[in-house]
Amino acid sequence: MTQRPLTIGTRGSPLALAQAHMVAAALEKAHGWPEGSVVILPVRTSGDRIQDRPLAEVGGKALWTKELDLALLAGESDCSVHSMKDVESERPATLLIAAMLERADVRDRLIGAASIAALPDGAVVGTSSPRRAAQLKRLRPDLQPVSIRGNVDTRLAKLAAGEVDATLLAAAGLDRLGRGDVGIAIETKEMLPAPAQGAIGIECRADDVMTAALLRAIDHLTTHEAVSAERAFCRALGGTCHSPVAAHAMIAGDEIHFRGEILSEDGSEHVTETGRFAVGDLEAPAEIARAMLVRAPVAIRRLFEVA
Repeated sequence: MTQRPLTIGTRGSPLALAQAHMVAAALEKAHGWPEGSVVILPVRTSGDRIQDRPLAEVGGKALWTKELDLALLAGESDCSVHSMKDVESERPATLLIAAMLERADVRDRLIGAASIAALPDGAVVGTSSPRRAAQLKRLRPDLQPVSIRGNVDTRLAKLAAGEVDATLLAAAGLDRLGRGDVGIAIETKEMLPAPAQGAIGIECRADDVMTAALLRAIDHLTTHEAVSAERAFCRALGGTCHSPVAAHAMIAGDEIHFRGEILSEDGSEHVTETGRFAVGDLEAPAEIARAMLVRAPVAIRRLFEVA
């Protein structure tokens, strides 16, 4: 049977398109298809349209996925490409994250200063991430995080215009846009990344066995296992986009080395935990999350769906 070209649904931002082209190239190489045979379908999402408010105020991470999901379920696309850190930890049963590309740099990059310590007193730091804002305040209570939305170039332009003194962006996104020389990487021991940061996921309809099989050919299993552990941690926390959460799972042999962090919005309270467990054990990171909530102060617990 002749294989018709696959159609990839993606957001239309420069970074999203770059990631979709990475997936298309990987599929073409894995299956010996002609270059350019995978079709890329840009889909404008609510998250792209709404730029004047923090994500958490207007629907959370679903703003990045809703329209892509609708296109996928309607058969307009065969799969969707996502930055996994922007994908809700609970997904519809009708959809399947069938593959992930090899994970890139998980760190954040600081643009505007040589280090967090080097930021001037009371510096204004642009970030739309509750995690980054809380971690900055934990490290430097004098800093003033302010919401800043838009794609990478928009954020860098706001920095250049003096609207903020500094900003933080994901290293992986900058690298994929050919901007690897921008900013200073912040080590994970100083700022733990967002769950699934640096990972690209490819999702298809759960009943589309053929597409799922094609996607599995490009699945980087180590990345998939690590990110799945981080997402299981998030699911157990029951947080929202208002909830500052960080997590990083690394695989060593048949074991996952895990570190998680939850914070109050102002960073004055935080709980961290580490653990080691078998690869594929998704109950272990969930148990870490539940134990952290039990010992978390009220300022943190109120941010999560717990009594």
